[in-house]
Amino acid sequence: MNEEKSGQAQEELDLQAILKKAEQVTDFPDVPLDEFTPPTYDEWKEACIALLKGAPFEKKMYTKTYEGITFSPMYFRKDTDPILPKKSFPGMDDFMRGAKPNGYIESPWGIAQACDETMPKENNELLKHEIDRGSTIYNITLDKATISCKDARETDKPGDEGCSVTTLQDVHDLLDGLKLEKYPIYIYAGASAVPMLSMVAADLKSSGQPTSILKGIIGANPVGELVANGKNKQSLAKLYDEAYEAAKWAIKNAPDVKTCFVKSDVFSNGGANDIQEVAYSLAVATDYIRAMLERGLTVDEAAGQVAFEFSMGANFFMQIAKLRAVRPIWSQIIEAFGGSAEVQKMYVHARPARFFKTVYDPYVNMLRNTSEIFSGVVGGLDSFENPPFDEVIRKGDEFSRRIARNVQIMLQEEFGLLQPIDPAGGSWAVETLTKQVKEKIWDEFKVIETKGGIVEALKEGYPQEQISLILAERFKKLELRRDRIVGSNMYPNMTEVRLDPRPEDFGENKKLRSEEISSYLDDIDAKFCNEALSKIKDEKGSMDSVIAAAKAGATIEQLRSAITCPKCAENAEEIEKIERHRWSERYEALRMVTEAYKEKNDDNVKIFLANMGPIPQHKARADFTTGFLQVGAFEVLGNNGFPTEEEAAAAAKESGADAVVICSTDATYPDIVPKLAPMLHEALPNATVFLAGEAPKDLKETYDNAGIDKYISVKANCYEILQALQKKKGMIE
Repeated sequence: MNEEKSGQAQEELDLQAILKKAEQVTDFPDVPLDEFTPPTYDEWKEACIALLKGAPFEKKMYTKTYEGITFSPMYFRKDTDPILPKKSFPGMDDFMRGAKPNGYIESPWGIAQACDETMPKENNELLKHEIDRGSTIYNITLDKATISCKDARETDKPGDEGCSVTTLQDVHDLLDGLKLEKYPIYIYAGASAVPMLSMVAADLKSSGQPTSILKGIIGANPVGELVANGKNKQSLAKLYDEAYEAAKWAIKNAPDVKTCFVKSDVFSNGGANDIQEVAYSLAVATDYIRAMLERGLTVDEAAGQVAFEFSMGANFFMQIAKLRAVRPIWSQIIEAFGGSAEVQKMYVHARPARFFKTVYDPYVNMLRNTSEIFSGVVGGLDSFENPPFDEVIRKGDEFSRRIARNVQIMLQEEFGLLQPIDPAGGSWAVETLTKQVKEKIWDEFKVIETKGGIVEALKEGYPQEQISLILAERFKKLELRRDRIVGSNMYPNMTEVRLDPRPEDFGENKKLRSEEISSYLDDIDAKFCNEALSKIKDEKGSMDSVIAAAKAGATIEQLRSAITCPKCAENAEEIEKIERHRWSERYEALRMVTEAYKEKNDDNVKIFLANMGPIPQHKARADFTTGFLQVGAFEVLGNNGFPTEEEAAAAAKESGADAVVICSTDATYPDIVPKLAPMLHEALPNATVFLAGEAPKDLKETYDNAGIDKYISVKANCYEILQALQKKKGMIE
């Protein structure tokens, strides 16, 4: 520890020396910039307006985000100069520019590839394989049963989304041969860290290794579990007691382990915007700090136990600003509690937001993840988990894990991202955005505080309501295709063969796990184990007593049961949970309905394009319409166009289509539509007749009266139109 502090002090001295030397330089070479005449803003704006060809400048060039922030098309030094970080340096002040003076130069961000194989021995091999291939953190994903402290023999889906752990033997198999003295370990433990932390400690003790070699995160997030599930098995007060026990033990026995893991995905998976995600996560962490202080930890001890995980979203610059903005706010919060400068540094782990990943065209997820890693690194994270591109479909395989891991290695070793320190520093756009994001996060955090903290706000339903509003806005924009998801609501790949989901055989998993667990339990001294479990209650759930029971052979469920307070279970808080979503889920479900119907009935919604005139006349709208309707995986019947309405109607009748779309130009529609639309209804009495394009106000009534049922244009609600066609076909009720 003294060596670490000495090293940090040396870093700061080195930086101070560099800064002092830089300040002494006053002679700079003259660099003439008169080769080109700089255009004025007005000249640039005029050129843009000309290129927009009549589209409104303010509408096209300014972008409003879900955070209520509007991106400007151009930022200027004169507007940004007051907020530029002229005297603020990385590793200093409020840590906006990073928590380390030297950035990643001497300590690269940690590569934390998640390992989620069901069987502990197999996951152990995967952990070693990841390290051998370039990961620098043992990142263990536990299955739902283990996080809930449930015996694998009593669950229906052992291995669901992670590794199944029930006994001390499982933990030994999981950790056997890992270089824990060299590489950190990350384990998210659910509502309480005590059971899993105790089992890890018990395994080390049983193996003759000191617990002090541990470093990383074996952390709990009780409020996060409350948000995700609506109710915990214990009251928060009791879970905070357990968090205190875990923290107190770790400070003494494993000082490099953090036991509070504030994961923001419970908010981001619900569709939260970046302001909500960060503000509510800060409120959760603040609640933990207060709880630890009330139970006897110092501010420095409590703050030192907290690690954050943030979800990196789809808006590149917003993610950079988010990470740069959150560090000063956390620093301010800890300073207000009286914490030292050292613990004001926020530890930030991150991963790509699951919300923005898709089932269809999943290889695009590689691009999404890469962009989200890049933004996180520029923003200054400490470690990153890049999930396989197919995470929303299945557990990863060697290929998808290798791709995920290598992206981080390439960014470090081939693209030079270890070299720049605060690369976004001084950017007029990013500095402006950072200030705006910081102010909005602080304002939302204060709203939560005025409600009595995050728990009271959740009981009231405030965060749930605010996030639901953003989710609804996201879905509406996706319906209208103002937001675009490649492969889902735009540019569908009609030749795509969906990835094999490789569903786990949970029955076989349960059989194997049951055999392993029963074999282990047959060899333990049941009487000795029960005595050790009874001491947990006698010692009020102390970590040492739980560790002793784990060493005696108690399962994770038995440990949880021994720690549990029946009265606290009765008093467990209950709130409206925030459901997990993905932005593409509704379009994916729509397409799956079509595919299932097609497979079962050998039939589909058939759309006939009544393309009028030569190809140049109808092609633009025919192409748009085809892409619009193929989002629903419908069969679109194209052609090279018809010279007369009679021929178009005859061809439509022969096709037996469920719907017809008239495609031509605005200039020709007044002559075509009044004649062709009635003919189409006569040819196909049950078909829906669409017009490609938006009808002018003065012709809308004429077109409607002629028989146009709906319009397909950039303003149309794609989702509603596709769903209506499915209902008419009988695919859905």
